[in-house]
Amino acid sequence: MSVPLHELTMEHGVNGAEDLGDEGSLSPAGSDSPAMDRNPSPPPDSTEAEEDKEGADAIGDTVYSRHWLFSTLNRLVQMVTDHAEEHAEGQMELTEDDEDDLCRVWDMAMDKDVAGFLQEFKAADILLGIIAKSRCPRLTEICVGILGNIACFPGTCQTLSQNEDLGAVLLLLLGGIDPPTLLETSRLLLTCVSQKDVCSLWLQRIRDRPSVRSNLCFIMCSSTNTDLLEKVGELVEKLFDLDEELMRTWITTQPSEEEEEEEEEEDGRSRLDVASCLLEAAKQLRSESPNGLEVYLHALQLLTTVHEGLQTLAAEDGPGKAVWQFLCEVVCERLRQPDEVTLVVQEEKMLLLQAFSVLQAVFRCQELWCSTRDTSVPLIGSLLRVLQCHVEHQADRSGKGGTEDEETKDKELLTLAEVTAEFLSDVCGQISKDAVAELVKKGYLTEKTCLTAARCLLPQFKTCVQHLESMLSQTDPQLADVVRRQFPV
Repeated sequence: MSVPLHELTMEHGVNGAEDLGDEGSLSPAGSDSPAMDRNPSPPPDSTEAEEDKEGADAIGDTVYSRHWLFSTLNRLVQMVTDHAEEHAEGQMELTEDDEDDLCRVWDMAMDKDVAGFLQEFKAADILLGIIAKSRCPRLTEICVGILGNIACFPGTCQTLSQNEDLGAVLLLLLGGIDPPTLLETSRLLLTCVSQKDVCSLWLQRIRDRPSVRSNLCFIMCSSTNTDLLEKVGELVEKLFDLDEELMRTWITTQPSEEEEEEEEEEDGRSRLDVASCLLEAAKQLRSESPNGLEVYLHALQLLTTVHEGLQTLAAEDGPGKAVWQFLCEVVCERLRQPDEVTLVVQEEKMLLLQAFSVLQAVFRCQELWCSTRDTSVPLIGSLLRVLQCHVEHQADRSGKGGTEDEETKDKELLTLAEVTAEFLSDVCGQISKDAVAELVKKGYLTEKTCLTAARCLLPQFKTCVQHLESMLSQTDPQLADVVRRQFPV
């Protein structure tokens, strides 16, 4: 480490008072001392003196004390060192006072001036040394949390990121089992890869360390901690978004013979495939965190943008069937109540967009579609409801101005409608007569939804509409005539 713990010392140099010489002494009344030839000086303004002292001790423009911060970190270093010497293997416990003080430092590090001061003070090296010697999960969590706050500012993040030892230790921490520490480690890594000036450095470190993939996969498929799963999902999503080649590697990675032998004695982490792990985390967050679920669906969508990801989903023994079933359930569950569709589409438009994008990619694997056609009827009903909602929203917004935020939402809804229409065209382009009859019977396919579908699909998906009309003619000729008169193709 750059600053060994045993070399860390601090000079305080704070004296309580100064000795007064004889010249400054005042003689008591009636003494033989010579008479004073001037009036005594007024007593010093204690308030001003204290303010000057506090100002010199303050960190930047804050009210935080340099001396207190020095003392707290110094005490922490000594405490960890003493414990390491006396109890090499035993677990260390923080006292309540020590934990409170460290949490104050954690909070203080959110201030830019404090973060910069800690960086100048080489706090990263100190905290890294503490993490290396720590036998206390709570202490490790707090130290990583402090580093995470320091990294929130571009300048301090750049300095932290240049520390090779710190980079190596943080990636190793992902192999731990303490959820709070894993959460703070993931948060710190996400902060760093989100900074454009240092993201390439961190991406290279992650590429060079295959254990990052296996450790993140293990967390996604085995953790039940909502906060941890959310943050790990954000990290994986960011990595995939920034580095397509890294994503390809993670999709196709297979354990070597040496790793397979090691896994017989360990937990088999590197055997886990990325798509299955993303799916397991999404299932865990399904009812707990819509935002977290959306993050994982986006990560799955990113997988479908590369050939290797599509191959994985299309494989007969791959996760594609499970992904299809899960997403069908998610979409149909959210759009089950017709009177709530508008609200759901408005509030969860991005989640629906990700889900439909992945479902469309999986659907295009024809062998898989043949084994899941029994789920198509409620799914098609959901697609029709989303398009109906879009048409009604467009009619309501027609001719109306709006704020920039409303215009952004309108663009997002338009994108959702476009993806929905394209997916519906794929489904209806090969829909069977029996499926159409089932759609009519269950009230999904009505005059209103038929006309809406035709309006959204034409003229781009003309062949699809023709096939749908043909199937409809065999099951409900009257409804087919209505559609044909309104939209002759």
